[in-house]
Amino acid sequence: MDLGMEMARTEISLRISAILVLVLTACVVAFDTQTKAIIFTIEKKASYRDLYALKILVYVTSAAAGYNLLQLCKYPALAYFGGIFKGSYMIVAWISLLLDQIMVYVTFAANSATFEAAMLGVTGAEALQWMKVCNKFTRFCIQIGGALLCCFAASILMAIMASVSAYKLFRMYSPNWFLRLKTK
Repeated sequence: MDLGMEMARTEISLRISAILVLVLTACVVAFDTQTKAIIFTIEKKASYRDLYALKILVYVTSAAAGYNLLQLCKYPALAYFGGIFKGSYMIVAWISLLLDQIMVYVTFAANSATFEAAMLGVTGAEALQWMKVCNKFTRFCIQIGGALLCCFAASILMAIMASVSAYKLFRMYSPNWFLRLKTK
């Protein structure tokens, strides 16, 4: 089996794994709610809509999962159009590398910002008179914490994918000259 086929299989398995973890993250955050009775008939419901960072995390993880699903479609498209457009492999490799990098950074940034906002829910901030929310909504906070761990795992998977994309792109260039295409 040649190296190109092995790299393609690795990338496909990484993308499918990342899609599953990203969808899991989006679903856990979006469907996580908990209701508590504050005073006799007054109830407070905690959901992802209460914290703007959680909304952004749902949107970003959904977009990242959709992007990885679209990236899985490039293999049949390259097989079909590869003979028609010479050099299309090079263009697709550059675009894939750049978009993979963007998705890794955006997903990691959104998850880190959500983690920071969630820590305020855990610890509170006496100087700002913000109380600890996780004392009252324990199950909600534990599930959000699990979703954040899943999103960090997805970020790691996507960073590995970006490394694979970089390797696939730069192996097309000659080692003797910087960014000079290999001759056949």
